[in-house]
Amino acid sequence: MIVIVKRIDDAFKMEATNETGETLLMDGSKSLGASESAFRPMQMLLTSLGGCSAIDVINVLSRGRQRIDSFEMRLSGDRTGGTPSPFTAMNVHFILKGKIKEEKLVKAIELAETKYCSVYFSLNPEIDIQYSYDLETVE
Repeated sequence: MIVIVKRIDDAFKMEATNETGETLLMDGSKSLGASESAFRPMQMLLTSLGGCSAIDVINVLSRGRQRIDSFEMRLSGDRTGGTPSPFTAMNVHFILKGKIKEEKLVKAIELAETKYCSVYFSLNPEIDIQYSYDLETVE
């Protein structure tokens, strides 16, 4: 896996490009003199955990023949403050609607956390990562 990061302004705005040419923007905080016009790196880290977990949960539910009508996530994280300011806790909250059995959703989240999510397993094990969900079941 290769990602190239290039500075694209006179401050902290950067563009990352992956092997297939997909791009994303990053920026620093205003306290550094950045414009905050893109995701900051720690926001991307939290987003990466959410994205990885989402892919795993959707995949497991789909293979289990569960119908997902809508899928959303709310991610939050607590940091220590100071320098450096690592995450001390993260919460990954799933919001789903569909013809989904609750026990299938619980199992899918458990598999993301304990078996499949590479981002989860790449993070410092001292980070308290909690998963939760809201499910609206429809026929």
